[in-house]
Amino acid sequence: MLEHLHTPRWAWALTGSGHFFTESFALIHQLVHCDIFVSKAANEVLRMYGLKLEFPDTMRVLHDKTASAVPVGAFYHGVYHTVVVAPATSNTVAKCVWGISDTLATNMFAQAGKCRVPAIVFACDTAPELETMAPHGLVKVYPRRIDLENTERLKGFERTKVVESLADLEGAIRARQAELAENG
Repeated sequence: MLEHLHTPRWAWALTGSGHFFTESFALIHQLVHCDIFVSKAANEVLRMYGLKLEFPDTMRVLHDKTASAVPVGAFYHGVYHTVVVAPATSNTVAKCVWGISDTLATNMFAQAGKCRVPAIVFACDTAPELETMAPHGLVKVYPRRIDLENTERLKGFERTKVVESLADLEGAIRARQAELAENG
């Protein structure tokens, strides 16, 4: 199947965060040649927000169905030029920081790092107080100090761009697209 895909391509991991989930989901539709990796938690969030996994033929949707996250093996075959984890829960960020790769998203981040594939991570917990849109309206969130510290730690990782807002995510994607076009 890999021989029929346009490569390299985007790899986008959806986690169980509702923070800017619908907006991040909409950004995926602006990409071409993207594989969407849907964690078990992301499946729950998709249902909460009433979103459907309907994408053009240039995209694939891969669900978290294996204990060892089998789909991430494609990183070793040069299938991906960029991994995006957006939005990223505090759990995902913490696991990435501490090298734990026991979910689809954290395994993708780990394999991307091992294969020197750049990553863009939209961390949800970036300020002591946030407002976010939940399925039934706006809510206030107060990230813990450890969550904020882990976001800061992740910023020090090689080939990792941590973004803290939707505008930053859009900018990072545009910058990566320009870099890819320039090196194209």
